[in-house]
Amino acid sequence: MSEKITFLKEKVLSGARVKLEEAKCLLEVTDVETPFLFVSAYEIRRKFLGKNVELCAIANARSGACTENCAYCAQSSFHKAKIPVYPLLKADEIFKRAKRAREIGAGYFCIVTSGKKIKEGKDFQEILKAISKIRSKLKINVDASLGELTLKQAKALKNAGLLRYNHNLETAQSLYSKVCTTHTYSDRLKTIENIKKAGLELCSGGIFGMGESARQRLELLFALRDLSPHCIPINFLNPIQGTKFQNRKPLAPLEFLKIIAVARFLFPRQEIKACGGREANLRSLQPLLFLAGANSIIIGDYLTTKGNLPQYDLQMIRDMGLKIN
Repeated sequence: MSEKITFLKEKVLSGARVKLEEAKCLLEVTDVETPFLFVSAYEIRRKFLGKNVELCAIANARSGACTENCAYCAQSSFHKAKIPVYPLLKADEIFKRAKRAREIGAGYFCIVTSGKKIKEGKDFQEILKAISKIRSKLKINVDASLGELTLKQAKALKNAGLLRYNHNLETAQSLYSKVCTTHTYSDRLKTIENIKKAGLELCSGGIFGMGESARQRLELLFALRDLSPHCIPINFLNPIQGTKFQNRKPLAPLEFLKIIAVARFLFPRQEIKACGGREANLRSLQPLLFLAGANSIIIGDYLTTKGNLPQYDLQMIRDMGLKIN
């Protein structure tokens, strides 16, 4: 199998694409071969992206009371998770959080809101105001994840200074109805179409460990490859008490790392970002996410859960011989 991994690594390094059945072989490597898979993914990452690591901080700008029933989400009104619930933060408060993100070294700051969408009106204008202020006063790229978007909204966000928009596919289309029924996979694709039409960078990935099969993991990754996102966030299900998936058994750390490595074979030039659940799921193996091919992480806290202390992640990056972009 090591010969097959080497063959596929060289194929990617030469500019060719890995096919579905080839990716399936990579995902099925044995424990003995897994370290070799990681090193090969790291070689791909080093050739195309060097030793730089992107840091992204996120702000939960509107929390809870979401009308959608996504089975993993603590912010859904269908669930009973104990989380803070509050309306949209004011632009000045969002700016303060962006300033703190820049101070800890983040190059990207993502404004996230709960709910299916941000309606036209006061809230949307407040977000535009926040983006404009951040871009005019801070040296940080602004990202947003506000749910479904019209093309008009996407263009307005870009004009305000937004660089990138996050809208994950979440999981394979064949599994989607078991994760969410209040909106469809096609709805997500429509928003992604509007993001791209408006000229925004696309940030789109998913959550792994929600009961999907190995084939469905690849189904998601190949669907993402068809969309050509600039950034692929890889989230690890962190079962939260009070959600539908509260009793879902997490995958083993090495399984998550294999998913990152296979993603690097499929996305040699794109930013692969290890996101929610990495601390709880990878535990002591967190530094290996860089060896497995990731070149970006969320720094600081998440939407409703705590992350590592920023100084811990910064030291981890230095210890791996990498540098912050």
